[in-house]
Amino acid sequence: MEMVQWDNLKGEFTMKRQVTAGLLGFLFLLSTMFSLTGCNRDTGKVHAADLMDGIKPNQTIDAYLTDEQTDAIADFSVKLFHNTVADGKNPLISPISVLCALAMTANGAQGETLSQMEKVFGLPVPELNEYLHIYMDNLPSGKKYKVHPANSIWFKDDDRLKVEKDFLQTNADSYGASVYKAAFDDSTRKDINHWVSKNTDGMIPDILDQIPEEAVMYLVNALAFDAEWEKIYTENDIQDGTFTTESGKKKNVKMMYGGEHMYLDSGNATGFLKYYADRKYAFAALLPDEGISIQDAIAGLTGRELRNTLRDAQETAVNAAIPKFESRSTFEMQDVLSGMGMTDAFDADRADFTRLGWYDNGNIFINRVLHKTYIAVDEKGTRAGAATVAEMETGSAMLEEKNVCLDRPFVYLLLDCEKNLPLFMGAVTDIGK
Repeated sequence: MEMVQWDNLKGEFTMKRQVTAGLLGFLFLLSTMFSLTGCNRDTGKVHAADLMDGIKPNQTIDAYLTDEQTDAIADFSVKLFHNTVADGKNPLISPISVLCALAMTANGAQGETLSQMEKVFGLPVPELNEYLHIYMDNLPSGKKYKVHPANSIWFKDDDRLKVEKDFLQTNADSYGASVYKAAFDDSTRKDINHWVSKNTDGMIPDILDQIPEEAVMYLVNALAFDAEWEKIYTENDIQDGTFTTESGKKKNVKMMYGGEHMYLDSGNATGFLKYYADRKYAFAALLPDEGISIQDAIAGLTGRELRNTLRDAQETAVNAAIPKFESRSTFEMQDVLSGMGMTDAFDADRADFTRLGWYDNGNIFINRVLHKTYIAVDEKGTRAGAATVAEMETGSAMLEEKNVCLDRPFVYLLLDCEKNLPLFMGAVTDIGK
């Protein structure tokens, strides 16, 4: 494989890095997803060197998306949500964001580390690259709904760090990743925060509070979602209501009432679809049957079963009520991902990321994965986003009328209607004052 050197920035990547002695800290900012509303102000000088002259993305990938591949993506999504849903109030994750980020990382893995990651993904990494390239490039956007992805890779100068050009080229081809060289001082922290803020339209102005001395790389994936309801709620549709938490406490909320036409029944939960403009995306809600917890409602669910539930939605009148809500979640996902079978990637001795490159004084492994999310649902529509940070170091026909009132804990999805894949999966367990 051809090694990257940062000396010649025209036509050939070259790389020399400067890191403090001791541990190699390898931080990936794997994904940042937030709303597209508000002003996008491009201020501040970027102190990193744009190195894309050496990597030319190949945007042509000859492949198509199969139901089996989509089932695998949905299965990963459901398993990830199931393993995080018990970790706090109003849990929310973006499975597709986490998957994109981890897939970029997996392009640097091999051996047992790669095998374990592929088993968790449910697809070989080259196949996953093709799938995500096509899927993310074809997510629809319009005047009243937007989904916008962006990716970047940031390197610190270091003579001892060698990076495979194939790794960079694959991420450029599959994810359109831009590449920057930076000093990894406070100006770099500001540059990365600025890039994230710009590509999330200001929803995450500060993703990094500091750059650890051991850090030498960031991989950043940004995806912004903002959609207006097909039918916006009017003032008369919004009434005072009560939400009962899992503990039985009553909370005052604003409920949005409307008539929907797609009824969901998973066997132990019922719900509905509420479409966004042009019906490219939808808010899918599932209210567990009385006596069934959120965890039990999804415990036995697979990706295929979820897609079947969504596909088999019944066309019937649904008197639906959604509470207005806004929430944020924070997870450390290394234990979740290890529990799903991705163990070697987090082991300083066993991790194999040599297809990414190597550092003279140690082995690269993932230290931790931090996932943060945000969602706001109101009478106009929905804004949602997520940020994931993986820190790597070295070491050794109308039927009967239905009623679904989301006045107690429920599961929801922000859904891509074409593939019935969740861009976000969450649960509301507590709300209001």
